[in-house]
Amino acid sequence: MLDIKFIRENAEEIKKVIELKSIDLNLDELLAMDEKRRLSMQYIEELSAEKNKLNDLMQKATPEERATLIEQGKAVKEKMETVEPEYRNLKHEFESLMVRVPNVISKDTPIGKSEDENVEIFKTDNIPQFDFTPKDHIQLGKDLDILDLERGAKVGGYRGYYVKNEGVSLMMGFMMYAINKMMTKGYSPMIVPTLVKEFSLFGSGYFKGLEYNQEVDEIYKVASSEKEVTGEVSKDNKFLVGTAEPSLLAYYADEVLQEDQLPLKMCGYSQCYRSEIGSYGKDTKGMYRVHEFMKVEQVILCEADNKEAERLQDEMVAISREMHEELGLPYRQLAICTGDLGAGKYRQYDLEAWMPGLNRFGETGSASIFTDWQSRRLNVKYADKNGDRKYVYMLNNTALPSPRIFIAILENHQQADGSIKIPEVLKKFMPVAMDYITKK
Repeated sequence: MLDIKFIRENAEEIKKVIELKSIDLNLDELLAMDEKRRLSMQYIEELSAEKNKLNDLMQKATPEERATLIEQGKAVKEKMETVEPEYRNLKHEFESLMVRVPNVISKDTPIGKSEDENVEIFKTDNIPQFDFTPKDHIQLGKDLDILDLERGAKVGGYRGYYVKNEGVSLMMGFMMYAINKMMTKGYSPMIVPTLVKEFSLFGSGYFKGLEYNQEVDEIYKVASSEKEVTGEVSKDNKFLVGTAEPSLLAYYADEVLQEDQLPLKMCGYSQCYRSEIGSYGKDTKGMYRVHEFMKVEQVILCEADNKEAERLQDEMVAISREMHEELGLPYRQLAICTGDLGAGKYRQYDLEAWMPGLNRFGETGSASIFTDWQSRRLNVKYADKNGDRKYVYMLNNTALPSPRIFIAILENHQQADGSIKIPEVLKKFMPVAMDYITKK
């Protein structure tokens, strides 16, 4: 969410961004609603001042004067009873439009209409050339008895899966590897709540609008209610997160940090849940697109400075690139164009690992700068050296996601005999000394 004053002062720039990001929003409608809202609020303030003035006069009034003042007070009250509901409706309409206002974009964000116009800015040269017919992760997982998709679908439904045997050690191994890597880079690790209140998802931008909409928001809402410590049924809606990002960002909600605490670097391990309603019919085979998985996420809170945010984003991406290289995964880095850039994002880079089974690159990480678009929703500020309060800038990046890294390791490190060579950095996480996962 942007500052309304900034929107008023930069209306033409915002209109251009709305067009570039293909956002369904009429900014003139928003500005007109803002004017109505302000006039209504001003009128309420005038009526409130008049009411206070009449109350003061009542304290000193004679009986004859009191009768007149009472009638004047009734008139003010009637006006208030009419205008306050009108103001609440205007405010709701205004906020519904405000949450759709996109963030501005960086100067180096490519201009494009769709993901087809994202720009490749780096690619490794180690794409494997097999001297045998390679298998995809589905066949490899079945042959090695480390993946069971059939029983996964039976028990978990569409896109369900079981990871088994050495596959568990491999997957949990690169999760631990990612956490350890984050800690060595100065990130504070957390195991975060995956069942969260509504404000954290709205605040981080995971709702398309002002409230949750199951038709468009790829979030699972929990149907059952729970009881508070008082024994009363909770009024809070609860949701399952699709990443640790909302939980990490909401950690400091409604708090004021000090400038010398910044940048704050955190990483979160979590189970992740995504309904994938917008991806119906896509990638239906295997583990590439699933409803439930694990992920290690990076988050940074920094001072309100674009150059500092860009520097930190580059640092985050460099860590992810380092991990792909240490895992021996061919990959590329993309600069995301305007047409594929989320509403709240200022700049975004994606990493994609080569997946022989798909014969293409597949997304394994995404790093974004949101500037203060999220922190305004979550109300996270910092006091600078002069004592002035500002909203922090928020950044996030995927360290490693479980399914797609699992796919990439299996498919890129497969051997002619059907075994999987274990990346050197993961060997210490295996239960016994082993260089390969072999058929039993």
